[in-house]
Amino acid sequence: MKRSPSDEMILSYNDVVLRRYDLTILSGPFYLNDRVIEFYFSYLPSSYPSQDTLLVPPSIAFWIMKCPVAEALKDFIDPLHLSDKELVIFPVNDNDDVSKAEGGSHWSLLAYYRRANKFVHHDSCRGMNSTPAKQLYRAVVGYMGQSGSASEPGFLEWSGSPRQENGYDCGLYVTAIARVICSWYVNCKSIDLKELWFPDVKEQVTPVAVAEMRAEILTLVKKLMPTNQNS
Repeated sequence: MKRSPSDEMILSYNDVVLRRYDLTILSGPFYLNDRVIEFYFSYLPSSYPSQDTLLVPPSIAFWIMKCPVAEALKDFIDPLHLSDKELVIFPVNDNDDVSKAEGGSHWSLLAYYRRANKFVHHDSCRGMNSTPAKQLYRAVVGYMGQSGSASEPGFLEWSGSPRQENGYDCGLYVTAIARVICSWYVNCKSIDLKELWFPDVKEQVTPVAVAEMRAEILTLVKKLMPTNQNS
């Protein structure tokens, strides 16, 4: 069967393959798909390098959240070495159909910070993803390596998360908040375990900044594309 031009591969970056359709998504006001978020999560560590930070790809986060077999989940999570990480960032999707690739209609972000012994959920649509975020939290909380702690990591639905102003920018809020958290972790000299990265998110993740991020990611993709594909 002949492939559509939109299926043409335009970039292979680390383990992420982007196709021409992804340029269309970034060019217009559309909902971000798994590939674009995975690409940006793969790119962020080059800007904010840290051996003890992990940005989990959307497909892996979704599989962890929906895995029905405990033993299979353990075998899948162990290679991530979650207990060695100080900061772990998960994208959360509300897709209920495990057989449907790139399903769902909303993205949010779940971040774990070891020193605070806490997971924080950032949702740009007033807790719309609270249920899947808690499902993901329950799936991974026992693997964070907190056996010496007085209690298992808590879960916080942060009410101060920036709100999207339309029905399609949720994925951009995820990428923007992930970048702020990574920057905060790498550059912050003094850490308030109650405030964490919240002031930075409030200041930097604005509707204007999020709108600009779509063009920023598109420019980044085009910059990384092979010359013969950049047209």
